[in-house]
Amino acid sequence: MRAAVLILAALLAGCAGAPRVETVEVRVPVPVECREPVPARPAMPTEALRPGVTVDDFARAAMAELERREGYEGQLVAALEACRAPIKK
Repeated sequence: MRAAVLILAALLAGCAGAPRVETVEVRVPVPVECREPVPARPAMPTEALRPGVTVDDFARAAMAELERREGYEGQLVAALEACRAPIKK
């Protein structure tokens, strides 16, 4: 009987000395699909030129194409930045 009481006391003492468990919040970035629409590629002026155009006509179309490509590039950069921006809660 005395041995049973000692064993029971030892078991209860072991439960009292158990380590405390603390909850820790871990923040891990999770990849999320970007749903930003891809801007439509505009028609480029040099693509519409027929064979045999003059050098002046080609130069005018090329200059217009540079401006159009810069605008399109701006739209692409804006879409990319929207995808790279942090997600708001």
